[in-house]
Amino acid sequence: MSFDHEYEDEMNDESCCETSGSHRKSHHSDKVKSNLVTRLNRIEGQIRGIKGMIEKDTYCDDVITQISATQSALNSVAKLLLEGHLKTCVIERIQEGDHEVLDEVLVTIQKLMKK
Repeated sequence: MSFDHEYEDEMNDESCCETSGSHRKSHHSDKVKSNLVTRLNRIEGQIRGIKGMIEKDTYCDDVITQISATQSALNSVAKLLLEGHLKTCVIERIQEGDHEVLDEVLVTIQKLMKK
């Protein structure tokens, strides 16, 4: 099951991560990067909106609803990144015999589930 079919198609065409010495980097296509940045810009706007709501003494329940929507949007970005990471970087590293990547993924999933 894919979180975003368009994103999945984009991710299947390329490698997500590259390891160079002790530095690791993600390499997403311009289209994927643009998708993620657009989502994050929207979230940034939501955060500014929440700040404005608080400054205007907006009813608490309405602010909480907006916070929940923003958290959901941010979780969606994290899920997309995790999906791409699993389908590219993790698979590549396992195929190269690096099974420590599984521990790394488990720690990452634990961090996401704490929220």
